Amino acid sequence: MDVFSRTFLPAAAEAGLAVQTVSRHMPVFRRCVGSGDATILVTRCSRPERPVGGEYLLLLTHRRLVVTQQTRVLHRLRLHLNTELRELSNVTWSPDPRLHSVELAATAIDGVRERFVIRTTQPKQVWQLDALLHHAFRTRLRSARERIVATIGEASAGMPSAPFRPAVVR
Repeated sequence: MDVFSRTFLPAAAEAGLAVQTVSRHMPVFRRCVGSGDATILVTRCSRPERPVGGEYLLLLTHRRLVVTQQTRVLHRLRLHLNTELRELSNVTWSPDPRLHSVELAATAIDGVRERFVIRTTQPKQVWQLDALLHHAFRTRLRSARERIVATIGEASAGMPSAPFRPAVVR
């Protein structure tokens, strides 16, 4: 059994997902996630801007965020979002223990702002979810500044500040 299977099944059981739901979504997740990637979180979620758009299932691993959608009428599965965590920008989440929910928002690489609401049954789970998201997005990702190799017009630390002048060849 690979790392993904060993970590996905316990995370799905902890989320209280039915075996039928897990088995329906597993082939889609398998196509998106590598066998060596460990699951951090599997949970149902909804989109606040589309409350009747169907059911969504969110999978968060150490490297990827994958969201699938199941339509209400025909119960068809479709991939809604599949991206590496490092490709997401402006990732925010706001825990609300009064409503037993966490709203997760991120901008995908194509510029689309995605928002998801994850509902929990107890306030304690809200803070556990907050800690998981903090671990996934704050401690594992490098800041945008660390990813910049060089900026045009910026002098390098090892380069002289005088402009480059070609030598005259005689």
